[in-house]
Amino acid sequence: MIRVFLLDDHEVVRRGLVDLLQAAGDIEVVGESGLAQEATSRIPALRPDVAVLDARLPDGNGIDVCRDVRAVDSTIKGLILTSYEDDEALFAAIMAGAAGYVLKQIKGTDLVDAVRRVAAGQSLLDPAVTQRVLERIRNGVEQPRELAGLTDQERRILQYVAEGLTNREIAGRMFLAEKTIKNYVSSLLAKLGLERRTQAAVLATKLLGERPPRGAGPI
Repeated sequence: MIRVFLLDDHEVVRRGLVDLLQAAGDIEVVGESGLAQEATSRIPALRPDVAVLDARLPDGNGIDVCRDVRAVDSTIKGLILTSYEDDEALFAAIMAGAAGYVLKQIKGTDLVDAVRRVAAGQSLLDPAVTQRVLERIRNGVEQPRELAGLTDQERRILQYVAEGLTNREIAGRMFLAEKTIKNYVSSLLAKLGLERRTQAAVLATKLLGERPPRGAGPI
């Protein structure tokens, strides 16, 4: 039997998914939740083969849950289920170690097949999308020497800072908590020897060729 955990904030959706998956005969739903924080603690304890995770939740998102769960137990496969087709979300899902990313418009039989394939160790991520992600990582290595000490995540955040995005806006783009973004910004400022994000925005605009920032708020 394939053990599955469901994370979706709509109870009626979870009920439908439970019925759909368990009717397959070889899938058992071992747990469910409507909240990201609850799922993050329950999933490792239940040790499902696959966690089907809604990308957008009231208290977080399934991509962060996937990252946190796999940091505890990398044998648990994450399958992101979302209503939105978004390159940034796809990038975040791949970086979080998700094995698949499917839209909620998927047919029931295709979702059952997706769970089976992910449980078997296959990836449902579009090879073209994965290639774009790898290219972005490679390009990060070729950044100017002033940015050599930054991680890939910090480089991406610096680019957003150069665009004038707030921490909240960056958090939404990257599917991370606002506090996490604040910590990243503080770290990259320290590494660059800067005191304010406006200085970082000017430096990034010069080095990365970003358009002039539309404003830069507090860290």
